[in-house]
Amino acid sequence: MYRFANGLLLFVCLESILWGTDPIVIGDRLEPLIDDFLVAEKTGDLRQVMHSPKPAEVVFVTGKPWEGNTSAYYTIFRDGDLFRMYYRGSHADAQKQSAHREVTCYAESRDGVHWTKPDLGLVEFQGSKHNNIVWDGIGTHCFAVFKDANPACPPTARYKAISRGRPRGKKGLYIFQSPDGVNWKLMAEEPVITDGYFDSQNLAFWDPYARTYRAYHRTFIDGVRAIMTQTSTNYRDWTKPVVLQYPANTPREHLYTNAVFNYPGAEHILVGFPTRYLPKQNSRVEPIMMTSRDGLRFNRWPDPVVPETAPKDRGGNRSNYMTWGMVSLPGKSDEFSVYATEAYYEGPDCRVRRFVFRKDGLVSLSANQGSATTHAIRFVGKELVLNYRTRKRGGSIRVEVQDASGRPLQGLALADCCPLVGDQIEQQVIWERDTQLSRWAGKPIRLRFVVQDADLFSLRFR
Repeated sequence: MYRFANGLLLFVCLESILWGTDPIVIGDRLEPLIDDFLVAEKTGDLRQVMHSPKPAEVVFVTGKPWEGNTSAYYTIFRDGDLFRMYYRGSHADAQKQSAHREVTCYAESRDGVHWTKPDLGLVEFQGSKHNNIVWDGIGTHCFAVFKDANPACPPTARYKAISRGRPRGKKGLYIFQSPDGVNWKLMAEEPVITDGYFDSQNLAFWDPYARTYRAYHRTFIDGVRAIMTQTSTNYRDWTKPVVLQYPANTPREHLYTNAVFNYPGAEHILVGFPTRYLPKQNSRVEPIMMTSRDGLRFNRWPDPVVPETAPKDRGGNRSNYMTWGMVSLPGKSDEFSVYATEAYYEGPDCRVRRFVFRKDGLVSLSANQGSATTHAIRFVGKELVLNYRTRKRGGSIRVEVQDASGRPLQGLALADCCPLVGDQIEQQVIWERDTQLSRWAGKPIRLRFVVQDADLFSLRFR
């Protein structure tokens, strides 16, 4: 026989029967509607749609003697008022043989569009140190850098990198540190990760939400390229690698790189732009998108995020890789910028082009006429703010706030909601009869969105 304390157990049981989930605590965090995590029910033709970024300008050309047409594996991140770029400098001759040794190069920018290659004077190349080479030796094939936001990180290791050893070292991934992002040294004489195949961009970074270091690198599963992950508390000792998991019926595809990062502004979500390798289609490549909330289980989108038809020279082998990183540029607060490579092997050099997402606009709940109802959630704040776009005259989004069982709350029903129209990155939802949404803070509620000829990209309480 069960005892019910103030009806709480009965309430939880009924909620579980009706909706199959306990309330999700979202507080005041940003929730990009990038997956089905919040959505309990959909009606009409409402569906999730992935949006490809729009191509912008070429921002970088590898035209120096120590660079060339096989320069690759770019990392781009914002560091205060500075943008930093790291990449491999390499070149192939007409027979696709290496024309010079691989080196790790560095560039920087104040706006993410115009990049300079500083004369560092660190490494000699063909008799001169007038170059932007930042590392030479073990790890130049795929040197991947991040700025370590771990509060326990000492200043001497504020910038870290990871890269494979071969052909100059042992099989595995070596780790590096730098106090300034320019002067580097090995952190350990032996590789710290040895299980896998490492001839692509291997990543490691500090996850500020999970408060752990994560690593992502490549392996083979029955002859198909796949991605593995592992974690560490100190960047030296790593857990046993685990192969990424996907929903049932996700096709087995060669995934060559991974480009996983914490979503800017919503760090509880991880986004990746892995490269899909198509050996039966003349070995062409195309980046796709995947997302995760735990770093292990990812949802993959089937369509390329940057298609081969995007300009320019993207059809060849290795000619369509996303760089690692997604950034906001000065004066472009409504955008996310990502970058992708082009013209690998094609000429005397290759290029990096910028692509533009709407801010928090990677995926939307989209409908001509439909609705979505969330699971029960708990929030803090006084306002509900949406990122949305109506597509046609007469298009709108309306919101209803319900209790945990799905009953509309007085003053916050659909009929009370002022329709949202137009195109807004951050727009408060207004109900005509009740603006005291804050009185429901901390209590389980549901949100019902009625979408007509519109896209809903994200929500947050503030």
